[in-house]
Amino acid sequence: MKIIAYSYSDPLLESIPDPGMWGWEVDKIYTDLGERTQLKQLFKDCKKETAEYLLIRRLEELGDTVQNVCEVLAKLEQLGLKIVAIESQFIIQEEINRVDLLKFISEIQQNQRSRQIRQGHARNRVKALPPPGKAPYGYRRSKDRYGLDRSAAPVVKDFFEHFLLYGSLRGAVRYLEQKYGKKISVATGRNWLINPVYRGDLAFKNGEVICNTHLAIISREEAAQVERILRRNRSLPPRSASAPRSLSGLVVCENCGSVMTVVRVTAYRKQREYLYLRPTNCSKQPKCKSMLYEEILNQIIEVICQELPRAVGGLKMPRREGVKERLCAEIEAKEQILAQLPALRESGILDQETEQLRIYKLRTEIADLQSQVSQQPPGNLREIAKAVSLKQFWLDLSESERRFYFREFISKVEIMRENDNWKLRVIFIF
Repeated sequence: MKIIAYSYSDPLLESIPDPGMWGWEVDKIYTDLGERTQLKQLFKDCKKETAEYLLIRRLEELGDTVQNVCEVLAKLEQLGLKIVAIESQFIIQEEINRVDLLKFISEIQQNQRSRQIRQGHARNRVKALPPPGKAPYGYRRSKDRYGLDRSAAPVVKDFFEHFLLYGSLRGAVRYLEQKYGKKISVATGRNWLINPVYRGDLAFKNGEVICNTHLAIISREEAAQVERILRRNRSLPPRSASAPRSLSGLVVCENCGSVMTVVRVTAYRKQREYLYLRPTNCSKQPKCKSMLYEEILNQIIEVICQELPRAVGGLKMPRREGVKERLCAEIEAKEQILAQLPALRESGILDQETEQLRIYKLRTEIADLQSQVSQQPPGNLREIAKAVSLKQFWLDLSESERRFYFREFISKVEIMRENDNWKLRVIFIF
């Protein structure tokens, strides 16, 4: 019993399928990409040596229209092939039941209509045209790209600058409402922060990103810092990123394992307030006591000034810098290939369709490399560590500014108690 398989793939939508996907022991596989030349070869081979089964993924792969599919099915029927569509478990035998086949006509039509729509979107994607739908806030849609909305773009820019300054998403959302009267939800604000469109890139539903397609609202350096802040905030308890106190969400009681929250106490009829750090969910009996906020804060600053330079000095910075240099070199090499493509098309080596596909692939690869570069630590980390290792630097900061720098360097702070004595351990991010 001879079994053959046939697959058709549109290069705009998919890649060549894995040969091991069929689940049968196949004698020969015919694979077409873009054109159906192998399908013609299949007919020639079957006339010379007949086969019993033909495996396909879907019936619509046999033609671009229902009429084409029916014509191919008729030819295959004349050759005595039993056709198995593995994704629909549909078998067409020699004495094909036309009534059963008609049940699949509407399905084929729907699938082909869906495929045509996806092909249209894919062609626009290859040409780096914006996806369908309304332009993101801050942009307006022009003929072939996004253009800046002069009234809305400054609002988005200010939102990013406020987030970069204070590291608080909720604070940036409140700031927009207070200054511009622009009300957005926290979820919308988070989508702004992660949306590649504000970095000058286009993102599509298939997860691919094309870089440098329009004017950016934030720079690559600012975008990298935004991503570092977002990664850092994910490790914090909910709402701690926007809390007014710099130690919120950072301090943990090592004795009971509970996160310590900041509580404010005021005296009766007096304006002065006292701040304490108290375990939120202590299981000990008696419960762990609250501790003065200012004492913990001052001790943390002392530890940072002493241990941060040593911690940064112990990092293998040359290796990390080498990774960043390698990524940048790969980006530059791909940009050089991009610059050569127009000349190859003019000389006839590449046709226009192949050139567009190659440009699309290179630009998505560059966008991926740029994303990896943004995840690398700053190269001047040692110089930054020297600057922030001065006690006066921390004392001159406001609580919101201190909160930003604490979370840039500190993963968490553990309070270790021994009877009435205590000491702390600062765990840095790197």
